[in-house]
Amino acid sequence: MPSPLGFAVIGTGMIAGYHAQAIAQTPGAKLVGVVSRSPERGAAFAAQHGIPVITATVEEMVARDDIHVLNITTPSGAHLDPALTAIRAGRHVVIEKPLEITPARCDQIIAAAEQHGVKVAAIFQGRFGAGAQTVKAAVEARRLGRLVLASAYVKWHRTPAYYQTAWKGTWELDGGGALMNQAIHGVDLLQWFAGLPTEVSGRFTRRVHTGIQADDTTVATLQFSDGALGTIEASTALWPGWSRRIELCGEHGSICLEDDHIAQWDFVQPEPGDEAIRAAKRDPALGSGAGTPGGISLTGHLRQIADLVAAVREHRPPAIGAREGRRAVALVHAIYESAKSGQPVKV
Repeated sequence: MPSPLGFAVIGTGMIAGYHAQAIAQTPGAKLVGVVSRSPERGAAFAAQHGIPVITATVEEMVARDDIHVLNITTPSGAHLDPALTAIRAGRHVVIEKPLEITPARCDQIIAAAEQHGVKVAAIFQGRFGAGAQTVKAAVEARRLGRLVLASAYVKWHRTPAYYQTAWKGTWELDGGGALMNQAIHGVDLLQWFAGLPTEVSGRFTRRVHTGIQADDTTVATLQFSDGALGTIEASTALWPGWSRRIELCGEHGSICLEDDHIAQWDFVQPEPGDEAIRAAKRDPALGSGAGTPGGISLTGHLRQIADLVAAVREHRPPAIGAREGRRAVALVHAIYESAKSGQPVKV
């Protein structure tokens, strides 16, 4: 058996806890360190997760021989610098969504990783769900025929207290609001299934969370290269929050994915297994962030970190690398640019 890969987590917030737990439970991974600028928060996080090493800087952590992978869970617009530091030191990185907040900043991570020959895993754990995998296989088998409409709906609830964290809902560190932070998982699934649109038109507003800089509600229309159309709706301003929904509707069939549950599965030409898919009960494995950030489960991160460990061992790319992680960021960024300019934007 090869020695386990040594992991360190950068950050001590809620999502850092998910990463720490997932690393600790992943065969072939060992949780060695945490990076925190706050000695108090770093010590508390280390004690909670049984972490032996605490450093104040990424530079100190990557100087250690027992660190092979860094998990970056800082605010979204602060992913670039620690990622570049780790990559230039020859360390692999796992980056919580989004990869960064602009395509240009994503490109810097991509270029550095390719130059230094390290792996980057971009967290989009929704792709690892059984429902999402089933939908992806149906799309690739062309069971829907020509796609007509492809849409994503992320109508969630966040309390005013959620936005009291200074960086949330800011352009500089969150990269936006409801669309970039909450809906980006749905955006990623939509483009994974249907491909990136070629052109988008967007509008956003602050309907309830009026104190934030960015959007609490965004809508967009999408034009795909093959002529299909679609929409994206994203909000954190409503109550109680519904399951994330992806709808794919084509000439020969239609699918609705609610969180990771296939709620609709209808085709002109039935195939063996269709009835079992329709009859399957809702699988709570990945959880849902519809009503609270803590509603997600550990399963998705476990699966994605296990994939990164396997990718390192097998000398292959991770399932969701940096270039894949960039795609959803590019789509979100284009929608925001359209909303700000009042004009359609090419993706």
